[in-house]
Amino acid sequence: MVVKILSAATIGLDVFKIEVEVDIANSLPQISIIGLGDAAISEAKERLKLAIKNSGYSFPQTKVVINLAPADLKKEGAAYDLAMAAGILTKEGVILNEPKNTAFIGELSLDGSIKTVHGVLPIVFGLKKLGVKKVIIPYENLKEASFAEDIEILGARNLNEVVCHLNDGTSLAQIKQNIDDFITVDKEYGTDFKYIKGQKFAKRALEIAAAGGHNVLMAGSPGSGKTLLAKAFPSILPPLTKEEAIEITKIYSIAGLLDRNNPLISERPIRAPHHSASAAGIIGGGSNPKPGEITLAHRGVLFLDEMPEFPRSVLEVLRQPVEDGEVTISRAQSSIKYPANFILLGAMNPCPCGFLGDKKTDCKCSDFQITRYRNKLSGPLLDRIDIHIDVQRLDEDELLEEESSAESSVEVRKRVAKARETQLQRYEKERKKGEKIFTNSELTPKLIRKYCVLKTDTKEMLKNAAKAFNLSARGFDRILKISRTIADLDNEKEIKTAHLAQALQFRGYGNV
Repeated sequence: MVVKILSAATIGLDVFKIEVEVDIANSLPQISIIGLGDAAISEAKERLKLAIKNSGYSFPQTKVVINLAPADLKKEGAAYDLAMAAGILTKEGVILNEPKNTAFIGELSLDGSIKTVHGVLPIVFGLKKLGVKKVIIPYENLKEASFAEDIEILGARNLNEVVCHLNDGTSLAQIKQNIDDFITVDKEYGTDFKYIKGQKFAKRALEIAAAGGHNVLMAGSPGSGKTLLAKAFPSILPPLTKEEAIEITKIYSIAGLLDRNNPLISERPIRAPHHSASAAGIIGGGSNPKPGEITLAHRGVLFLDEMPEFPRSVLEVLRQPVEDGEVTISRAQSSIKYPANFILLGAMNPCPCGFLGDKKTDCKCSDFQITRYRNKLSGPLLDRIDIHIDVQRLDEDELLEEESSAESSVEVRKRVAKARETQLQRYEKERKKGEKIFTNSELTPKLIRKYCVLKTDTKEMLKNAAKAFNLSARGFDRILKISRTIADLDNEKEIKTAHLAQALQFRGYGNV
């Protein structure tokens, strides 16, 4: 009789139930593992032999055949070790009853101890949706999996503990944690808006970006404060919701970037790759595609400092993810989709020398140099960036001000959080219909027509602006989204001409 033990495979963030089938044939002693496994699975033969032997059990002195079904699904990693060992020990009668509706995840060490694996959190959530009632995982992964509800999660340190639990009901470690206890609400940041002198226009632009999830490009001379503003930007972002925290933590679990002691990502991620990053590093890749920077920045910020210094080919791969909020990585054998809904925050100089338009230093660049520099950012990419702002250097009087009347990040964050809450409530019906929409920046053309209704005078103003600036259809929609966010910050239900005028100003045609 074939023994069947449950495990799981991840492809991207999708989880698939795997049946580990174990049988014994009358033949010379050997192990045969089939079912489209990789090198790590093939090497499990030696790990299984020694782990079972060093745990005090005898290994079958005959041929052991292990099939990982379905056989057409590619499987990678050592997380199937525990399930295969449980199958062998059940077939040998060491485990008295075949475990039912129980999944096993974990890598075996040669001494029988169970080692940590990546991707446990998405696996647990995925198995719960697939109807599995109990999961046995490595003890070190227990904190990470403890945020899942309505599924029994047990942590085992070694193979003996698993056998004793299945035979005698010996209890295994369990942890239950509340997400609310981990999400940071009022964190203190080292870089606060109140410490940044001047730049009221830029601060307002970043407030709008944080409230609606809009992309921003800052252009200005060296030393004008672009990088400082970018560093302060996280301090005004709203706290994560439970759903967002779990979503981000799943991504970092797959990528193997979780802290085992603090396994929940409780703050919005800020990713700032160097301009030497490759396209695969930005969007993700590899033979088994892993999340790239844009996915690691999901629900957070992707900051590209000195944006034109990035290769144009790297910047162009951002066009589709910025538009769709997700990235599809295609390979010959599979296609993997990762979420990539982030705020793109870019900073650049206006020209190669950096002083074009500066009040005190003359630009030394030729028209050709300026054109070539700016052409590194294509028109289609710029059209996808909602807010374009010019950051001017401060004069001496502003720099020497000892006391600043600037608002603190805490005060700004309160307005941002309130505007985000307004958007969450407004789009709740759409989410129930299956639309993944949390902010104004995610509005589809259909929903723009529904939630960005203009009165006659506002509509006429937008019509004139469209003619004057030669707006594309995308630019037209993005102005409406920004206007909707400004209205939310002002606690207004309708988009007024003042909101539209401000949106056009922040769109900044001609600044970049």
